[in-house]
Amino acid sequence: MTPGILALIVLALTVIGYFLGRQRAVAKAAQQNERLHSLPGYYGQSVALFTAVPAFLLMAAWLFLQPIVIESQIAGQIPDSVVEKAGARSLVMADVRRIADGLDLVITKGGVSEDELDRMRADLTDVRGRLANVGIALGSDVSPAVFEAAKSYRDIGKTGSLLRNILVILAAVGFGAWTWSRITPQMRARNTSEIFIRTLLLGSSLVAILTTLGIVLSLLFETIHFFRMYPASEFFFSTVWNPQFRGGSTLGILPLLWGTFYVSFVALALAVPIGLMIAIYLAEYSGSTLRSFAKPAIEILAGIPTIVYGLFALITVGPLLRDWIAEPFGLGNSSSSVITAGLVMGIMLIPFVSSLSDDIINAVPQSMRDGSYGLGATQSETIKRVIMPAALPGIVGAVLLAASRAIGETMIVVMGAGASARLGLNPFDAMTTVTVKIVSQLTGDTEFASPETLVAFALGLTLFVFTLGLNILALYIVRKYREQYE
Repeated sequence: MTPGILALIVLALTVIGYFLGRQRAVAKAAQQNERLHSLPGYYGQSVALFTAVPAFLLMAAWLFLQPIVIESQIAGQIPDSVVEKAGARSLVMADVRRIADGLDLVITKGGVSEDELDRMRADLTDVRGRLANVGIALGSDVSPAVFEAAKSYRDIGKTGSLLRNILVILAAVGFGAWTWSRITPQMRARNTSEIFIRTLLLGSSLVAILTTLGIVLSLLFETIHFFRMYPASEFFFSTVWNPQFRGGSTLGILPLLWGTFYVSFVALALAVPIGLMIAIYLAEYSGSTLRSFAKPAIEILAGIPTIVYGLFALITVGPLLRDWIAEPFGLGNSSSSVITAGLVMGIMLIPFVSSLSDDIINAVPQSMRDGSYGLGATQSETIKRVIMPAALPGIVGAVLLAASRAIGETMIVVMGAGASARLGLNPFDAMTTVTVKIVSQLTGDTEFASPETLVAFALGLTLFVFTLGLNILALYIVRKYREQYE
């Protein structure tokens, strides 16, 4: 039974529990000739919640812990000689999981019994043929020990899944029946339901915090592993980025950081002034007819996929800048450049600045405008001295959002700026960013046993720290000017 089917069974039991709880509350009230403390629906909700919540919590915990427990058991069965031959234990475990999945297909689709599978263990050639028939490729160097580990992995997984299904259904039925049996007219079902809902809302509010914590910890642990294999001083202060997966790599982050901030600066230099001017015009000068058309039209830019922007940079903007500016003035001869990616990214960021700033400017109370006009200020003076300072915290947030979007962009940089890690001031040179190199380092060999692969986590953590610094700076600016106008 798959987890999806098990979840549907629990949901069905939850619905049944709701109606049974509601029916029992009404019947008990009629039998004892008493008024219910809560509405009948709350009694049904209590039974439904006690049916669903423990069962789903148990299923989630089981799905998370079962692979960890199984792999820890199977990893101990694999001889060290097999691990040394493969290069890493994680690579052997990847083969074990792949073969275990193939054995399930052989049994279900290939019509092979468990006894026949046991007889096939000694002849791996027959096993390879059976796996190939169901679309699983088995390398010629797979040892009998790996095959035995795969069979144990499959057997333990089947047993664990069966036990999970039984315990989850028992938890749903048991807690639901226990709550159903406790229903009386005096039961404070509404309080129970509200406590569950309050806890659910609290858990939902913690999702963002826990997700951020998980991201930071996952990056931190792998980054520590990377710095055990590669000197931190060379990573942070070297000006050369030259990864070689066969050894002898030079992994300096400075060229990548320079490219990231250079491209982002060009993009923001275009998006922020244009976006703010659009927001001011739409909020203060335009009529309702023009505003109702222009704002949705501008926001369409935010919905265009970044790969389309990348193609636009590669095919149109890059050759145009090269033929009209770079080559005639001797600044370069490549269509991939910082200014190509920056301009196209700036076009993409305009809606982020204009739309949010427009909403923020419109949120400034009309009384502030009226007071300014009453003192004799013109419309432009009111915008400059009253509206913009009052809306500054929100505008800073809009610019910060655009900056974060620019720093994290990948496809436009790949297709518009190239992949050259270099330090330079010429905006018509090809450069690259941190996000592009994170993708390139994790493409292909995903075994986290070499510094050339683990460097992606160090790059990600460094980028996270810089983004956090931007947030702190923005908060400082917001608080400083907010105190002035409060």
